[in-house]
Amino acid sequence: MTQSWQFWALLSAAFAALTAIFAKVGSDFATLIRTGVILVVVVGIVAATGQWQRPTEISGRTWLFLGLSGLATGASWLAYFRALKLGDTARVAPIDKLSIVLVALFGVLFLGEKLNLMNWLGVGLIAAGALLLAVF
Repeated sequence: MTQSWQFWALLSAAFAALTAIFAKVGSDFATLIRTGVILVVVVGIVAATGQWQRPTEISGRTWLFLGLSGLATGASWLAYFRALKLGDTARVAPIDKLSIVLVALFGVLFLGEKLNLMNWLGVGLIAAGALLLAVF
């Protein structure tokens, strides 16, 4: 069970939900502290699992996309935590989860991935559900 992607995806969802609840009472400075904690934890995991490698072993293209990913993550966190400060978690989180819809669209548009009719129905239902939760 712990080797299935479904297990880890559900665990991710649970931790993401807790992050929203804990972040509601935080601040921008708290986001900095949280990021530092994440850095320490990930360094520990990489070291403990023997996945450490020299930065020179990473290609320039990979560095570029890692940098862009980091910028996108930081912008996402700042926007999400600001939205949590201004709105109710039960309304902010569903809008944030529209990222699922965007990932599906971007995967099709930019990565050439294919979605069948049932997949598109699921994407539409996620979008409709997020909007229903956030707007009404």
